[in-house]
Amino acid sequence: MSRRYDSRTTIFSPEGRLYQVEYAMEAIGNAGAAIGILSKDGVVLVGEKKVTSKLLQTSTSTEKMYKIDDHVACAVAGIMSDANILINTARVQAQRYTYAYQEPMPVEQLVQSLCDTKQGYTQFGGLRPFGVSFLFAGWDKNFGFQLYMSDPSGNYGGWKAAAIGANNQAAQSILKQDYKEDISREEAVQLALKVLSKTMDSTSLTSEKLELAEVFLTPSGKVKYQVCSPETLTKLLVKFGVTQPATDTA
Repeated sequence: MSRRYDSRTTIFSPEGRLYQVEYAMEAIGNAGAAIGILSKDGVVLVGEKKVTSKLLQTSTSTEKMYKIDDHVACAVAGIMSDANILINTARVQAQRYTYAYQEPMPVEQLVQSLCDTKQGYTQFGGLRPFGVSFLFAGWDKNFGFQLYMSDPSGNYGGWKAAAIGANNQAAQSILKQDYKEDISREEAVQLALKVLSKTMDSTSLTSEKLELAEVFLTPSGKVKYQVCSPETLTKLLVKFGVTQPATDTA
């Protein structure tokens, strides 16, 4: 049935479905997983890196985590070239708001603005939906720490814990069971690593296969976005019992 209605992004099927949007979501389902967890003192983002070649220079860039503004960051699952366009768009919008009003852009307003752009690509002929989903983590003075998830249709929603990418349904099920209302940032990191260890296709987790980032407030009250170093991530994996410590066999 779908073959009659999936040649255009703007044609609804008799069941009221837009197949091109659903195909974009299927592409995201094959991408590396990303998990976001909202805690009482910050937001934790953890992502699975699909490209783990030793020849790849990763010291200057990340595959899953991106800073949009000083108070907003995101995790990505899907086609990275599409993600780069939307991330640059979001950065420009955030800077324009700051220039105009001399204060950081509210997190939900930034997310909604970007999702308006994504929705436009499902409505006009000759365009295809962006094949990427985002987890947005941020803080503003109105609502504190926030976590939002958006998909290629332009829909978005606020979440306490969310998963996108490969095996997201299984990850979402574990998060639903284990999430606590008063979870701390450290407990959120532990939960995120636990969920990935159970849902990733890889048999063992290492710092080479993961990226971890946090958004939190410093003691002085300033918002900080911090990407965890591979060395620190290895220690966290051992600390939380996700992997065994390396032993010297020499």
